Amino acid sequence: MGPPGVGKGTQATNLKDHYDIIHLSTGDILRAELSAETELGIRAKKYMDAGELVPDALLLTMMEQRLQQDDCERGYLLDGFPRTILQAEGLTKILTELGHQLDAAVSLYANEDELINRLILRGKTSGRSDDTEDVIKQRQKVYWDATAPLLDYYQKLNLLQKVDGLGTIPEITERIIEVLR
Repeated sequence: MGPPGVGKGTQATNLKDHYDIIHLSTGDILRAELSAETELGIRAKKYMDAGELVPDALLLTMMEQRLQQDDCERGYLLDGFPRTILQAEGLTKILTELGHQLDAAVSLYANEDELINRLILRGKTSGRSDDTEDVIKQRQKVYWDATAPLLDYYQKLNLLQKVDGLGTIPEITERIIEVLR
């Protein structure tokens, strides 16, 4: 977990490679369901086409099916899931039913002004239209409004690991690996 610009995607890739596990992103799972035109994908598409969020129950069903696949047997890294308390509670139930265990919930943090500057710079080189100061501030507000309860949820379960997200990419990767030992 972490606010926009803190480097979640970069660190997820590094950790996936370090631990030789798969990286599961809800966005990737949704796209795979849509591409395969599964029943779940078709149902999700109706919400997405209407500009609505895919309901938690549908996301949880997709996640449960994905976690039962053979490539998850050696472990996996969840990215972008859960995003709400209902999703976290649903995930806990799924993991229990599958005999899996969540080892940690890693939260990357960084100074908000530093992240804004980082994303503005990224926008200048990547051409991303959502990397403007106003949009970035709104995305950060949405993140913190939605995520603060998750941080508390995982703190109460003694799973939350907070990691400083500023520094070089290898330094941050090493910090995460250290808290996961």
